[in-house]
Amino acid sequence: MANIDPNLGLTYGWAQGENNWNGGMDANLKRLGAVVGLSVKDRDLATPPATPVDGDRYIIPAAATGAWTGRTDQIAVNIAGVWEYHVPQIGWLCFIEDEDVLSVYKAAGWSPGTAV
Repeated sequence: MANIDPNLGLTYGWAQGENNWNGGMDANLKRLGAVVGLSVKDRDLATPPATPVDGDRYIIPAAATGAWTGRTDQIAVNIAGVWEYHVPQIGWLCFIEDEDVLSVYKAAGWSPGTAV
């Protein structure tokens, strides 16, 4: 039986030949691609864009609607036309592209940011 890493939520520890290794590894690789070297387009866009580009990432604001409703502060990443969501952990750093700032995730949420 596989285990879950407490920091990034990656699955590991499959026994040789165990079922779902492929599906589990695919999920791990997508998660790594979404959160390592984290940079998002925007963090105050309340409605998901109608035509996102594959790989686009956003921090979801409190007032989000549509597919983003109820996912405040999560990272939304568009992969192959589908939104996937990642819950940030305390200490994650993120570059906010439209503000040109670096923000850190704290217990109270994402920090205002520091210009870079």
